[in-house]
Amino acid sequence: MSYRLPGSDGDRATSFDPQVQPVLPSAPLPVLPSECLQLDYIRRAFQRPVDWRVEPLFAQAFDPGGALHVQARQAAVLMPLVQREAGLHVLFTRRAAHLHHHAGQVSFPGGRIESSDRDPIAAALRETREEIGVDRRFVHVIGTQPTLLTTTQFLMTPVIGELLPGFHVRPDESEVAEVFEVPLEILMDPGRHVLHRLETALGHGRCYFSIRWESHFIWGATAVLIRNFYRFLSASQGILIADAGKPAEGGLPPGPGSGIGSGRPPAGSGRR
Repeated sequence: MSYRLPGSDGDRATSFDPQVQPVLPSAPLPVLPSECLQLDYIRRAFQRPVDWRVEPLFAQAFDPGGALHVQARQAAVLMPLVQREAGLHVLFTRRAAHLHHHAGQVSFPGGRIESSDRDPIAAALRETREEIGVDRRFVHVIGTQPTLLTTTQFLMTPVIGELLPGFHVRPDESEVAEVFEVPLEILMDPGRHVLHRLETALGHGRCYFSIRWESHFIWGATAVLIRNFYRFLSASQGILIADAGKPAEGGLPPGPGSGIGSGRPPAGSGRR
């Protein structure tokens, strides 16, 4: 399902084309059991402690510490789960082409945490209402996941939420070009998580994940959050992955397009 406004996925504000950068080979990861992709299972997973670790390739972006943490701006996004007859879907937006930051890119509804917001959850719900017109009474919050430092120096808290029956999408065309859904089964297929490497003009390598769905190209911070959600669900099933996601050749790449290195990942939590 898609709610499209004028524009095209070809609009990009980046200085490079993320769709054509070299692909790094990576070790295969296990496929999740189908029960992990059910809404009831996800609710239960967030209601109990799960011993898991964030995506190790970008571990330091989830725990930047020091000056990076202090100087970054606080933000929150909502990962909206939608129950359809064919299964569970995830809702995304495609940002308007005229925006100054990340124009034309796929993202979750969300934005900066304002002083009037009680917490990241309140910010994510407010931004969702402002961007796509879904009122907070139609969002059941399931939990949160570890905060990610983005390349634009936002500390972004992902909020996992279920969109309740009766919600309606009314995109704000000044911010959103399209709202669309992707089956969770597609997003949680690790075979679709492609790792790219970009060589910058200064000679510094930067890496990022991407996921293709029909005409859409999901990449960068949004793809890392999806990858993290896969790792959380894997751990909730007792599936041990270790560092199987690292490139098959060479060392670990820097952070998700941010120049942040990676090392041993901190323990994460699917927080309620």
